[in-house]
Amino acid sequence: MPSLKFSWGFDPPHQSDTRTVYVANRFPQHGHYIPQRFADNRIISSKYTVWNFVPKNLFEQFRRIANFYFLIIFLVQLMIDTPTSPVTSGLPLFFVITVTAIKQGYEDWLRHKADNEVNGAPVFVVRSGCLVQTRSKNIRVGDIVRVAKDETFPADLALLSSDRVDGTCHITTASLDGETNLKTHFSVPETSVCQSVSQLEALQAVVECHQPEADLYRFVGRITVTQHGEEIVRPLGPENLLLRGARLKNTKEIFGVAVYTGMESKMALNYKCKSQKRSAVEKSMNTFLLIYLGILLSEAVLSTILKYAWQAEDKWDEPFYNQKTEQEKNSSSILKFISDFLAFLVLYNFIIPISLYVTVEMQKFLGSFFIGWDLDLYHEESDQKAQVNTSDLNEELGQVEYVFTDKTGTLTENEMRFQECSINGVKYREVNGKLVPEGLTEDSPDGSTAHLVTMPHVNHVNSFTASRFLIEVLFLQAVSLCHTVQISYDQADCLVGGDPFSHANGFSSSSMEYYASSPDEKALVEAAKRIGVAFTGRNGETMEIKTFGKCEKYKLLHVLEFDPNRRRMSVILQTPSGGKLLFTKGAESAILPFSSSGEIEKTRLHVDEFALKGMRTLVVACRHFSPEEYIDVDKRLTAARTALQQREERLQEAFSHIERDLQLLGATAVEDKLQDKVQETIEALRLAGIKVWVLTGDKHETAVSVSLSCGHFHRTMNILELLQQRSDNECAEQLRRLARRIKDDHVIQHGLVVDGASLSLALREHEKLFMEVCKNCSAVLCCRMAPLQKAKVVRLLKTSPEKPITLAVGDGANDVGMIQEAHVGIGIMGKEGRQAVRNSDYAIARFKFLAKLLLVHGHFYYIRIATLVQYFFYKNVCFITPQFLYQFFCLFSQQTLYDSVYLTLYNICFTSLPILVYSLFEQLVHPHVLQSKPGLYRDISRNSLLSFRTFLYWTLLGFCHAFVFFFGSYILMGEDTTLMGNGQMFGNWTFGTLVFTVMVVTVTLKLALETHFWTWMNHFVTWGSIAFYFIFSLFYGGIIWPFLHTQDMYFVFVQLLSSGSAWFAIIIMVITCLFPDVVKKVIYRHMLPTSTQKSQVTGTRFKALKTSGR
Repeated sequence: MPSLKFSWGFDPPHQSDTRTVYVANRFPQHGHYIPQRFADNRIISSKYTVWNFVPKNLFEQFRRIANFYFLIIFLVQLMIDTPTSPVTSGLPLFFVITVTAIKQGYEDWLRHKADNEVNGAPVFVVRSGCLVQTRSKNIRVGDIVRVAKDETFPADLALLSSDRVDGTCHITTASLDGETNLKTHFSVPETSVCQSVSQLEALQAVVECHQPEADLYRFVGRITVTQHGEEIVRPLGPENLLLRGARLKNTKEIFGVAVYTGMESKMALNYKCKSQKRSAVEKSMNTFLLIYLGILLSEAVLSTILKYAWQAEDKWDEPFYNQKTEQEKNSSSILKFISDFLAFLVLYNFIIPISLYVTVEMQKFLGSFFIGWDLDLYHEESDQKAQVNTSDLNEELGQVEYVFTDKTGTLTENEMRFQECSINGVKYREVNGKLVPEGLTEDSPDGSTAHLVTMPHVNHVNSFTASRFLIEVLFLQAVSLCHTVQISYDQADCLVGGDPFSHANGFSSSSMEYYASSPDEKALVEAAKRIGVAFTGRNGETMEIKTFGKCEKYKLLHVLEFDPNRRRMSVILQTPSGGKLLFTKGAESAILPFSSSGEIEKTRLHVDEFALKGMRTLVVACRHFSPEEYIDVDKRLTAARTALQQREERLQEAFSHIERDLQLLGATAVEDKLQDKVQETIEALRLAGIKVWVLTGDKHETAVSVSLSCGHFHRTMNILELLQQRSDNECAEQLRRLARRIKDDHVIQHGLVVDGASLSLALREHEKLFMEVCKNCSAVLCCRMAPLQKAKVVRLLKTSPEKPITLAVGDGANDVGMIQEAHVGIGIMGKEGRQAVRNSDYAIARFKFLAKLLLVHGHFYYIRIATLVQYFFYKNVCFITPQFLYQFFCLFSQQTLYDSVYLTLYNICFTSLPILVYSLFEQLVHPHVLQSKPGLYRDISRNSLLSFRTFLYWTLLGFCHAFVFFFGSYILMGEDTTLMGNGQMFGNWTFGTLVFTVMVVTVTLKLALETHFWTWMNHFVTWGSIAFYFIFSLFYGGIIWPFLHTQDMYFVFVQLLSSGSAWFAIIIMVITCLFPDVVKKVIYRHMLPTSTQKSQVTGTRFKALKTSGR
């Protein structure tokens, strides 16, 4: 995240918790006032500038251990006399650094380009009594900004006025949180009348608010307006703040004062980078690198010691052909030892593969496109394809052991349909737009019980009467008035500046559509409309409903917003007759304890019955205020809302005082349909050895019912419960009982249900006991969960001794915590905004796509990168071990076996492309077989392909092949055998080239043996790499290059290839290396085949059938 850039030239810390913004920058006239310093309105998402790109990028790249290691090796080669040229280390390092710098530089250039576009966008501000056009970056805190319809807000603005009489406006925040519904924002009455530039210029107002924070839904402030010498203070909340990036809809224009600008706007503060997640493969890779570093140091130390042991004899210490100089004779023996050690370190340093990091990065980046291109992960109805937000965790998809999933919107469609309700202790269901009591049909002859839909002439009453009908109407009015639903008409512009109730006198259902951030609210308001009590619009503080055809206007006095802790929302209204009335709705646990009258027990019973059917329930209640009570309520709310310090705490206190002594009206039940193929997906995950936990905020009866219907719980499963625990001791005792039951009935599968309150107790004192119970259960369901608890549960599993790989999947803002906490986070592109998608590592449109994402893509990514890592270490052992063995034959003189060009190009050119292409396209088993046999996922679990045993096998194989290369060539040439037709003998460079040639051919063919899925590209790079090596060597050694100081390799390769014995040796050595591999594969495949190998046969048959067209 770039540092904040202030227009004052430096970035002082905020000296207080609040900021004071003078509207139109009309500062106090007295001389003691010092203006606060605020950020300018530039957005800076780039990391670099022209001046700091090189030093900053180099610093970041050399923080990587491998890059830093090769830099040290390069510097050592420059400082001391080493056997290889500095170019051999410097060129690969330069290549890696340059490629990475170009990639990062290009990405940053694109960010600069986007920033300049945003910062240079034209905007209108009020200055000196005129509307002036300027650039977005020139907006200052305190400026009054004009925004027109369909434009985005250039800064965080406190709404002053709009072209509407009531000063409201509609916006969408799709670019911020993905919610496409219209949201209404309000201005305070004192500023809403200022609709012209001259009126705004004359406005004397001061906004006080908290300093910037990232929370999109939190804003605490107040505005003080001076009118006729009198100061009027009004509270400001999130409903008064227009966020940068949001878009103005259905309103011609608005004026707002900039309170947060540039990098201090909420949108910019939400740019934060997610915590870096590292995959298990990356951790294994680092461990292997350390082991190879140990091998390197051991070889260097051993070579140095053996050199001095050999030179203990005078004839080898100072032979006649290599007399020491005076300087060498007088130099310190310790310095000579260190110098020799460093020289051997340089000679063997290629055992650490620098290009491994680059290849892994390219494999992850290019491989991630396959997820987006997979048509099986494309959802046609919503036109959404799978999305990759980070490619660093591709292989982790093949290692998942626990899946934590939300229920609503993830397992279900989040499309609510009203089904039943309970009113005053009587159950009703909806039949053709009418409420029919339970046990009766729509055509029931008993008109007295079905009278709710047959008495449209009844008048509204202000207090409860004994009449059941009046309570039923009050219940429907509560549903129609207690919500945050918006209305959109087909002709949207008719709202602007006009009367939103103009439709109310004869509205048609086709011209009016409800929008809501919560699908529950929308379903309830639509149901009430069908039954006869329709919400027809809201104009400022007035809400209008039609009760069985009769229009009624209510004045909205206060909204007590929903929050996850209270789990309810309320509105305080003034009825048409002048009475004050509170309507509240929420979870039964948040309403029933505060109800003092009504059919409480019957309603509780009905709510439990609804929940058992898997429906989502809400309880509705009301409270009538006397004039004295309302005055007290109004004072409490106003005092809490205008407080700048501890506003939330004071509001919670006021809400608790108001939302009590409630009269229970009834309860609603809406059905949320299961998504397609959820049951099959959960079953596939279970067969793959993955445990599925469902974490939901629903009550436990609803959650259990949905768990049973989606196959998370089986009917034969023994359901254990840890519910309503009230103390640590009680919780511990229940956990012990559950542990004993599991031990006694170990044959049966167990499922555990735990609620949020009991979970808090279990996690506080009895983590180990709770984990023991959970791990022995096939499925776990956590209900009544707060968002923070979801993240805690994921962390608990993630940090347990076994360190399992966890995956969290959800669709809403309440799932962000667990998505970020899990090793892999997956967002569902649902109806609850895009917060989950924005904070996830991967995003899919439906839960059913999770099966292919893990069982197919996860499987492929893991085997590809696991083989890539092992193969890289193998080919570098093959590369450097002959160099080490050669020192035994050259008196440890640090003579290099290979030419420096070969040293440089081995990892960059000769062996790089085959493994990259393999790691992009390899398929061990056909995708359809992987999906039809989920058990194959178990074969790669627990990082099995990168286990120490597998690592040891590849390393020893590399040493064995290296011994064959070296000693095979030595046997051929070691006895001064004449191998040329003219009687000439091979020299040192020819010997090294022979070893190198056998090595390039062998390691390339070894990868070909490992390849199961051949494409034209595999063939091209495999045979092309070998051909390129031969062609390059012929040109390199066949021409005198003027820019080379020495050309040791001149005509060496041509001579080598002109010898039939050399060709024969190359073929024999390649076969010697690879034949045991072939035999081992054949024996294992026929004698001890794994389930994966058996499935490969099925996959071959499937491809054959597909090719034949049957």
